[in-house]
Amino acid sequence: MEQDDRKLFVLDTNVLLHEPLAIYSFKEHDVVVPMTVLEELDLIKDRKRDVSRDARVAIRALEDILGGTTTPEQIVQGVPLPIREDHGDVSGTLSIFPDHQIEFTIGSMPGDNNDNRIINTALHLQQLHQPRKVVLVTKDINMRLKAKGAGIQHVEDYRTDQLIDDIRFLTKGFHRFDGDFWAHTDDVTTESNGRHTVHSVPLDKLGDDMFYTNQYLLDEGRDFCGRIIEKTPTELKFLDLGQERLLNLEAWGIRPKNIYQGMAMQALLDPDIDLVILTGPAGCGKTLLAMAAALELVVERGKYEKVIVTRNTPEIAESIGFLPGTEEEKMAPWLAAITDTLEVLHKNDVNPSGSMNYIMDKANIQFKSINFMRGRSIQNSVVLLDECQNLTASQIKTMITRMGEGTKLICSGNLAQIDSNYLTAVTSGLTYIVERFKDFDGSANVYLNGVVRSRLAEFAEENL
Repeated sequence: MEQDDRKLFVLDTNVLLHEPLAIYSFKEHDVVVPMTVLEELDLIKDRKRDVSRDARVAIRALEDILGGTTTPEQIVQGVPLPIREDHGDVSGTLSIFPDHQIEFTIGSMPGDNNDNRIINTALHLQQLHQPRKVVLVTKDINMRLKAKGAGIQHVEDYRTDQLIDDIRFLTKGFHRFDGDFWAHTDDVTTESNGRHTVHSVPLDKLGDDMFYTNQYLLDEGRDFCGRIIEKTPTELKFLDLGQERLLNLEAWGIRPKNIYQGMAMQALLDPDIDLVILTGPAGCGKTLLAMAAALELVVERGKYEKVIVTRNTPEIAESIGFLPGTEEEKMAPWLAAITDTLEVLHKNDVNPSGSMNYIMDKANIQFKSINFMRGRSIQNSVVLLDECQNLTASQIKTMITRMGEGTKLICSGNLAQIDSNYLTAVTSGLTYIVERFKDFDGSANVYLNGVVRSRLAEFAEENL
């Protein structure tokens, strides 16, 4: 490949924090890491935050390539990137640019902060390597705007790990047919297995839409509902559920208020589904359904031994040590949504407070910090992972890989309420697992369409 055809990618710090092995994602092109980025990683690596681990992984990845017998001249010129098992198409180089040694030209950004130093590095390399394409890669929207204004011709977000381009294309977990479903096909094979009825229909009769295992099927009527249990190249098998049956499901005294909640409850109560992902707007019932199903499965049915509730804590509280008490007591302020839900579930009891304390003990409900989950193996439990929209793909992977035998994981979140500085709806870990697990036969995903909390919440969701 001609040198001019190979792009030069300048990486910002937040790219390496988002994906520590991002240096391997640029195929045949060359990667430059400014010295300022190394300094920022060094400042972050020793903090008591989850992002510090990502900084350390990124530093070790750089050291693996540039350490050893590599000379300072080679590090500046570029060291060939080694081929990895999951990145077999890598053929570019990695270099460190000593931006602290360069007197940047007139027209550069003021060098009073690290963002400006990285922008100036990209400007310098753009001028030095013309007409070669130099690209600044950053997840900071404001930095991308500043870089464009400063004269950098090519500025990009890091999208290599982005599975969809628009959140509107995110899998909802169900497919709605126009009109009557049975009008789409007259070639149906039906078999009964105990209480269950399974239908098989040819795929070519159902149009060009993509179908996935454990995806729910609806039509415009009020009767039909099914869940796909098997998909072959020519045939679709689905379990006949029926909307009326789903709406009559019950968990801990809670019944679905609409068909979307019915589908969610069916997945939550199904012992063959190990991962349930609930998405949807605020007030659609995600936490209430998850908690009701967890109590039903642990206390009433005895399928599991305990309920573990966790969520990521906001940036200001990533270290929970400043709060008094045990780990459970420290986590209580961040898990108020769960205690609110327990109050709703027992509001009609003679002694709601006593009922809550009894259930907390009977169901062995434990509040845990996500920061202390790494290295654990959780067995025979229902795990509620709330507010997943604020987790990265790496953090959610950490949680999912903690799940041992006989454990059910319930992930919930609202992609319209992301608080993280570096995440958007399309790069959130919640989006990532929805897309990655959509065809896994041990998981189900349901988008809870519609706000049922109150008419005030519904109006706010639609109009604010």
